[in-house]
Amino acid sequence: MNNEKINRRDFLKELGFVAGTTALLSSFPWLSGMAEDKRKATTGHKARIAVIGTGDRGRYLLNFLVMNPKAEVVWLCDNYEPWLELGRQIAPSAKTCADYRQVIDDPNVDGVVIATPLHTHLEIAGAAMEAGKHVFCEKSMARTLPDTLTMYQTHKRTGHVFFVDQQRLFDPVYLKAIEMIRSGMFGEIQGIKTFWNRNGDWRRPVPSPELERKINWRHYKEYSGGLMTELGCHQIQMGTWIWRELPERIYGQGGITYWKDGREVEDNVGVMYTYKNGKRMSFDSIISNQFYGLEEQIMGNLGTLEPEVGKYYFEKTPPMPGFLQMINNIEKDIFSSVSFAGPSWDPEIARKNHGEYIIGKKRDFLDGTGFTVDAFVEAAITGEQPPMIAEEGYYATVLSLLGLQAIEEKREILFPEEYRIDYL
Repeated sequence: MNNEKINRRDFLKELGFVAGTTALLSSFPWLSGMAEDKRKATTGHKARIAVIGTGDRGRYLLNFLVMNPKAEVVWLCDNYEPWLELGRQIAPSAKTCADYRQVIDDPNVDGVVIATPLHTHLEIAGAAMEAGKHVFCEKSMARTLPDTLTMYQTHKRTGHVFFVDQQRLFDPVYLKAIEMIRSGMFGEIQGIKTFWNRNGDWRRPVPSPELERKINWRHYKEYSGGLMTELGCHQIQMGTWIWRELPERIYGQGGITYWKDGREVEDNVGVMYTYKNGKRMSFDSIISNQFYGLEEQIMGNLGTLEPEVGKYYFEKTPPMPGFLQMINNIEKDIFSSVSFAGPSWDPEIARKNHGEYIIGKKRDFLDGTGFTVDAFVEAAITGEQPPMIAEEGYYATVLSLLGLQAIEEKREILFPEEYRIDYL
């Protein structure tokens, strides 16, 4: 678990910006804490970190923390003993407890990593920030729009470091892709199509019936926003990041079309976000078919990017075989006259364009999670909040919840003014 072949200490260099780091940090100011001079200044220091929630995601984050020489995992907390025991196996020297308030009350904790069910995020993160702790919170920020705004306002009022795990902000492929977009390589971005498809019931084994909602909380609306908050939150962020604006209208549809097993959240959703001048971003998710998998297709008039596979494609491609055959036939005087009907010779189907790698090579790491965790550790040592981290997480959550609202209410949603913050 070393984020594969990229050295997380030097990931800015992996982007190919060795000579242009200043420009990179100007475009992506949240990377400021990872600059070489900042990291050198924290050498020899440690952030004392507690992990609250040691389920699958919490343990994934925990693996990055125990590898970081600047992090000391001092507490593990979970109210489900089997998961707590799995956490102990990764960080055996950490103290353990079932009540997060025991962690919050410890003055020897600098920061907390929260990987608990969505509906508990506000309660735990709010208490941690009020107690003077820095907070790294799994996405989405909160279960409801009011809770999301309250959480952000608590961060601003207390002034403590606050990260939301929108790991694309630290993913070298995405950083390079956005830099390429802003350079004008792909012209004007007119549309963003995102999708995340799986084939599985999203269900974990339950040892006894009374634990169903505790273990499979993602299936129930009281605790989760389903596909919108668990998956869509990552991809919907792309609109704010690329266009630096908010959508004007949100439409959505969804339903339980396949996994009819007592769940309350949709297993099939589709949402459209429309921006000024007609630009559009879509999010689709089906969890009964995984053929098309996961991707963002970012489309400009000069080209397209697919960050998940790590490739980009320019619009201008070699002529279609049919067109070449027509030219050959003309040269041989087979036709006495030629009708340029267009689609007859150049059908409007996807071109066979193999593209180029965004960072010059095939993606050889999973995502930006390890980089994000490292950046939080640096910030927890310095106490400096990286710009835009909290705001990107805030709007990703708000847009996910508005998409869910459009699905549930079966109507067009206008972006509510009360949830605008001073950011874009």
